[in-house]
Amino acid sequence: KNNKLMKVQVNTDKHIEGSERLETFVNEKMNHALKHFGDRLTRLEVHLSDQNGEKSGTDDIQCRVEVRPKGLQPVTVTARNASMDLAINDAIDKMKAALTTTFGKLDR
Repeated sequence: KNNKLMKVQVNTDKHIEGSERLETFVNEKMNHALKHFGDRLTRLEVHLSDQNGEKSGTDDIQCRVEVRPKGLQPVTVTARNASMDLAINDAIDKMKAALTTTFGKLDR
């Protein structure tokens, strides 16, 4: 079984500062969370955005994760929360559930 890390493409909107630290953080989190599915995924993209821009509000950080399982339609989940970490964690949980369902049907 290969344990090579998946490359995660991280996109941010103009209200969120994209940085190498953020990219590394997201890459590590995604790889750790989705390693179980790693060899079945061809593409992984994370979109981070601040829905309220300059205005502050609750749950205004949105994390959208799109993965492309080999030979299947892309799977996309979206989570919103007050902080980037929470939004990323929520999106990861949703993605794990979605992929478990997707591959569970195939593996039966």
